[in-house]
Amino acid sequence: MTHLPQGAVWFVSAILVEAAVIDGWKLRVPNWLTLHMMAGGLAFAALSGGLLAALWAIAGAALGLALLMPLYAIGGMGAGDVKLLAGVGAWMGPAVTLGAFVVAALVGGLIALAMIVRSGAYVQHLDLLRSIGHEIISVRDPVKLSESAALRKPAMMLLPYGIPIAIGSIAYFAWLGILF
Repeated sequence: MTHLPQGAVWFVSAILVEAAVIDGWKLRVPNWLTLHMMAGGLAFAALSGGLLAALWAIAGAALGLALLMPLYAIGGMGAGDVKLLAGVGAWMGPAVTLGAFVVAALVGGLIALAMIVRSGAYVQHLDLLRSIGHEIISVRDPVKLSESAALRKPAMMLLPYGIPIAIGSIAYFAWLGILF
């Protein structure tokens, strides 16, 4: 499935906005939203394009999961964010999902940088970044990394990553010309 109706792109964009609002408010993207998004994308692909489209949607969802699962595994983001990108993949397919991921990562980096600048705690954040980087390189055990991340979480500024996923994905859809 290489062409999606514009209505489907708008539908996905609306879900992304809803996820961003909820994540910004509650610091979580709920399962009722992400799982229905994934299931809807898979069903839409299968019903509108048959087996090949269903496989395309499965590949997109799998890519969305695979791109963010390593960060989730070490405690760097929530499961809702991972499932949200998988939902994007189920609707948009692997190529668009990869582009949306790249733009979302750039948006997330810019938002994180703005949060650091706003806090004024440059040295503390640089030290924390070094510490986390060293920990990832030296520990290598996702369970231990996740435990360390959980211990740091109460003292950290948290970025609800549903927001960069929404902004990055919708911006990428617009840049591709599939939104308008």
